[in-house]
Amino acid sequence: MRKENSVNLENEQALEIDCPFIYALSLMGKRWKPAILWKMTEGCYRFGEFKREIPQISEKMLTQHLRELEADGLITRTIYPEMPPRVEYALTKLGSSLQPILEQLNNWGEIAKKTKLKK
Repeated sequence: MRKENSVNLENEQALEIDCPFIYALSLMGKRWKPAILWKMTEGCYRFGEFKREIPQISEKMLTQHLRELEADGLITRTIYPEMPPRVEYALTKLGSSLQPILEQLNNWGEIAKKTKLKK
């Protein structure tokens, strides 16, 4: 996270406004958001399921990224009035439109990994 008055933040924000590609990447994030989105292409997830599927992510980071993805309109958060309360996260229509892109990134990553391992 950058300081509010930093030149780097201003440059980053200007790029996001001017370039749809950079804006899309900013929504997807760097490490955990693509992993969360990738898992969600399989269906709805609960918080504990994310923790099991992506054990390296801390609860703080998972909570933060789920909130950001919801604020960006990529996922929905549904709270069921049960005891104990059940919360499920699912892709929105906009989030679901990322599925082919995430699949292509996954396929490309497999090819790149195999190519690198051959060297």
